[in-house]
Amino acid sequence: MSRLVKKSPAVCTDLPLDNVDIGIKLKLLMQLLKSCFGPTGRLKQVHNNIGGHVVTTTTSSLLLSNISSSQPIINLIKTSILNHVCRFSDCGLFAAIFCLNLIHQAKQSDLRRSVAIGVNKHLLGQCITYLHREDCGCKVKLDFCSSQNLITLARSVICSKPACVLTEAEALHISKLAVQAFVLSIPCNSPGQVNLGKILTVSIESQSVLDSAVLPGMLVDMADDFYPIKLETVHSDPLLMVLFSASLAGDLSELGDGIIEVHLGSHPELEILDRLLELGKQVVEDEVKLFVCQKVIHPVLQQYLRRHNVMVIERLGISLMEPLAKLTGAQPVATLHTKIPSKAYGQVRNLSIRHFGAKMMLHLCPVEEPVICTMIICHRNETMLSELKVAYQKTEHVLRLILREPSALLGGGCTETHLASYIRYKSASEVTEAASVLRCSQTEYLLGVEAFCRSLESVAEALEHDGGNSLLNLTHGHHWTLPADVSVEQRKDGLGCCGCGLAQGGPKERWTYLNTKYPEFSPANLCTNTAAQPCVLDSFLAKLNALEVAVETANIALDIRYMIQDVN
Repeated sequence: MSRLVKKSPAVCTDLPLDNVDIGIKLKLLMQLLKSCFGPTGRLKQVHNNIGGHVVTTTTSSLLLSNISSSQPIINLIKTSILNHVCRFSDCGLFAAIFCLNLIHQAKQSDLRRSVAIGVNKHLLGQCITYLHREDCGCKVKLDFCSSQNLITLARSVICSKPACVLTEAEALHISKLAVQAFVLSIPCNSPGQVNLGKILTVSIESQSVLDSAVLPGMLVDMADDFYPIKLETVHSDPLLMVLFSASLAGDLSELGDGIIEVHLGSHPELEILDRLLELGKQVVEDEVKLFVCQKVIHPVLQQYLRRHNVMVIERLGISLMEPLAKLTGAQPVATLHTKIPSKAYGQVRNLSIRHFGAKMMLHLCPVEEPVICTMIICHRNETMLSELKVAYQKTEHVLRLILREPSALLGGGCTETHLASYIRYKSASEVTEAASVLRCSQTEYLLGVEAFCRSLESVAEALEHDGGNSLLNLTHGHHWTLPADVSVEQRKDGLGCCGCGLAQGGPKERWTYLNTKYPEFSPANLCTNTAAQPCVLDSFLAKLNALEVAVETANIALDIRYMIQDVN
């Protein structure tokens, strides 16, 4: 009884956002995420205090999932952002930074929480309406007849992960491969409903990034004892193959649960082995050249098949079963106690051995259209390879999103500054009506608008990590950065290209620094008035959802009156 500890009462925190400790932690989280944002973001090494693997990354999914906190509000924000990233793969840092800025600006403006929440909802609706308009000045239509914008979109996602440590040539190479793999996964000759194929990923360490490649079909790891098989004898077209999902190890446990009755003098193991050899004889008679099993194959059966020049692959794993069945048309056989039906056999066009670094792999080429392809990703060490693999998988998802909405948004902070300029201009013309609908004063409404726009501009500012200044022009609302020791007046010939690369900063342009007062203006649409192509693009659907998630999560945090926490 002396060891029993009395249960402590739950801790109730009134207005948690006014708590100094919680405010410091939210500010620290915002500084951490801001420092990771963009192609020049600073790398973070995450390591828990009880040991384990060290994660080096700037990717929001890895960063947030490896950061632990005892504060429920921080965990709420983390969970919300991670859910967005799980669904859309991109714009996680944008959503987190914008959300934290909205909370910070609402506290700084001393607005009533209910007013800040109402204004945020109202302005979010204006942003969504504007982004869906055909004449939206920060949206670019993607043309599938040209790969240029697709490569730009892929490159923007990959370059936003500086922990990949890629040169310009390497980033462009991976971007082109990502688009190539994406195109290969789209069936061209399928009537009716189109089902996308699958892109498999193989990681190769200690190789140059430029050795990365895309191959139609799939690669399967081979053991060294496959090497003596004479592949030139199996290059007929097509080649039959069989795929087993049942174990062929010959164990009695594979027969399932229940009581096994064994007659006197019988040997179950030998009978199962005889059945396996009968299976092997059928396969040889049917001229099957590739024998694949998800689980283990008995060594005697393996030896028999190889002696008859049948290639054997065991321990394929469940993750490759579906793509292999789709690639070959094979139907996985779930038992060894019946004859293999002829319709269960699949076909491959040919087999070949490929060497990638120290790996030796079997390349299976499909007979028909290659909706299954393999992306081989190479890098110089494990940490860079891990980050590059994550970046590629996110790029693959972002490219697939454009099949739902063939549009992209301007990157480099230009969408954020353009939207802020539009919201300021739009709100100035409807302040009376909006204040009446939201049941607040005009002053409160304008304070809410300013907080929302400053939060958007703060996201664009977060792209600069070397102490430089962020500006926007008062014509198109695009974003520029200047080194800390250079002023606008010193640049007589203009400021060059904006963040997205679409606008040229001429000497006659009017400029203003971000997060400062400037006259409202209607930002002109530049996308239709120039032959130039943007050099940085963001996923339309990912950023649109990130915008919604950021505002909704910030509003939930602002709406919390009491926080009750069990400390036992």
